[in-house]
Amino acid sequence: MPRAPAYWFRDGWVAKTLSPLSAIGAAITARRVARPGWRAPVPVICCGNVTVGGAGKTTVVLDLARRLTARGHAVHILLRGYGGRSRGTHRVSAGDTASEVGDEALLLAEAAPTWTGADRAASARAAVAAGAAMLLMDDGLQNPSLHKDFSFLVVDGATGFGNGRVLPAGPLREPVAVGAARCQAAVAIGAPLLLPAGLPVLRASLVQGPEIAALRQRRVLAFAGLAYPDKFFGPLAEAGAELVRRMPFPDHHPYRPHELDSLVAEAARLDAILVTTPKDAVRLPSAIRARVRVVGVGLAWEDEAALMALLDGIAGSGQTGVDR
Repeated sequence: MPRAPAYWFRDGWVAKTLSPLSAIGAAITARRVARPGWRAPVPVICCGNVTVGGAGKTTVVLDLARRLTARGHAVHILLRGYGGRSRGTHRVSAGDTASEVGDEALLLAEAAPTWTGADRAASARAAVAAGAAMLLMDDGLQNPSLHKDFSFLVVDGATGFGNGRVLPAGPLREPVAVGAARCQAAVAIGAPLLLPAGLPVLRASLVQGPEIAALRQRRVLAFAGLAYPDKFFGPLAEAGAELVRRMPFPDHHPYRPHELDSLVAEAARLDAILVTTPKDAVRLPSAIRARVRVVGVGLAWEDEAALMALLDGIAGSGQTGVDR
């Protein structure tokens, strides 16, 4: 996925010129999401957003999956499997690679059984047949094939909703108010931001894993293929690592041999440690991965008790049947 264009974050002449196309895109999305989806016999929770990439959906799904699993719920995760060549419904296995199922699917499969496929209803049927008692969707707010019992609107506080315009004039998949109307709560990660009135908000901040401690005052060459790589680089520096080089790549970037050779050579020249994200690490060959430190992120919830009460309510009530 290419990096977001600068005009998505300011309402200048480019965005205004493209706005007629945005109206067409918003209308097409509205017609698509209006179609009824298959209603699974188990609760379906969606972690979606109204922007293109980088909101933190996968981080939220990982957190919720671990919490629900710890509570004894048989959770299965559904996602498209962006960047993977696998087609149709596929259960992620230990032998899969990022090129087959996508990097996010490999990370999620470490937390709970995970299924890829564009048809979320087909994935849901397969997961239920395999014993799923709850389904957790990574993305899919605009996918109508599967009925959602509870949807979280995941928002990154740093980037927010950009210039507030729909593709291609801005980063929105649909108008904020339209997407929020199908959600029952929002998850705001990072800086405070304005959200649609009446939508309950759960606030959280990104925290880096304990492995960051070993990098304090160490020379680091950090590289990341993320929608917003500064969300990785910035906290590394704030935690005390000496970032002698920052190397951003496009989101879901498939690292090529010559690029990896260059990274290794540059780290040696700078006498620095190679550091990347878990999402990037699963896209590296094993020989290179062994030479790279991985620093993950998690969520620190402002009101963890409120989150757990909400999850317990969804899990305990079966299908919530809540539609907004």
